[in-house]
Amino acid sequence: MPHTSTPRDTGFFWDERSFWHGGGDYALTLPIGGPFGGLVQPLAAGGLPENPETKRRLRNLIEVTGLARAMTLASADPATWDDLARVHTQAYLTAFKATSDAGAGELGLRTPFLKGGFDLAALSAGLAKAALLAVMRGELRNAYALSRPPGHHCTADWPNGFCLINNIAVAIEAARAAGLGARFAVVDWDVHHGNGTEAIFHDRADVLTISLHQDRNYPVDTGAVADRGRGAGAGFNINVPLPAGTGHVGYLDAMDRIVIPALDRFRPDAILVACGFDAGAFDPLAHMLCTAATFRALTERVIVAADRLCGGRLVLVHEGGYSEAYVPFCGHAVLEALSGSGITAPDPMATVLDKRQPDARFDAFVAGLVGEMAAAHGL
Repeated sequence: MPHTSTPRDTGFFWDERSFWHGGGDYALTLPIGGPFGGLVQPLAAGGLPENPETKRRLRNLIEVTGLARAMTLASADPATWDDLARVHTQAYLTAFKATSDAGAGELGLRTPFLKGGFDLAALSAGLAKAALLAVMRGELRNAYALSRPPGHHCTADWPNGFCLINNIAVAIEAARAAGLGARFAVVDWDVHHGNGTEAIFHDRADVLTISLHQDRNYPVDTGAVADRGRGAGAGFNINVPLPAGTGHVGYLDAMDRIVIPALDRFRPDAILVACGFDAGAFDPLAHMLCTAATFRALTERVIVAADRLCGGRLVLVHEGGYSEAYVPFCGHAVLEALSGSGITAPDPMATVLDKRQPDARFDAFVAGLVGEMAAAHGL
């Protein structure tokens, strides 16, 4: 279901400074010299897998192919204190800024930052905010925010999973404060459960949160089908935990049978996507088999839904994805669909990954699970 759009009506929000965010002494997700007796050796290429290279290489690839010229590229001001405080507690923001101003630190779980980390996290949220406001004002049809550090794990008062500020939540509350919409839907296809976004909107009926994720990957204790929201928010939180090994067919089945019907039922003023690429087949922190074609197809489906439900108002905000070689091709495929451009970056691993997709028996097993989850959500 290809999407066509007029030239330059897709925004791409990015800032070189976001690539300068740095972490502490980690090797992948293990602290060096931590509880393992100093046996964890540093990685040759740095610490956390959430490093700037996947994002920088995506930005480089769209420049080399020419896709950047089919979009409107822009930076943005950092989110203000008031923007952040609509989502996060004053106590957390105060501690984060004080620690950041004083030097490096870590306030949560796997969320190290260097001096100035607060300002870079505010910039990341500012990119998401600017993208959503531009779309809601009609200045752009849709937009992509290359936000870093990511945000979907961060709760109101606790950073975790590389996330220091919840970028999407900040953007939604900024749009609401500006009188630019009342009902927002968040579709999170990052491979890890969007626990922070879920927690922030858990008791609200004006934000629909949907998370497609690998079952019990991270966090291991959230993301169950039975958790559907609380109080006024009951029924407005949808979790779709998929088994390890789910590939192209399984993801599209979940999109078609759960995500799109849920969006149709909710009828949002705008759709935001927590766009992680860690369900990609080469990701070191997951065990899924999605390809660049999968992410293109997911994007095409959400574009059609946005066109039908909310005047095309759609914003994708970058989250995870840790394969430096493969993420740029997945991201390029998403931006091809979002912009309607004919400029492509052929997936160099397509032939290999097509042969590694699950067989029909596994796809049928996943389809059965998806059917059970759809029924649980009344879809």
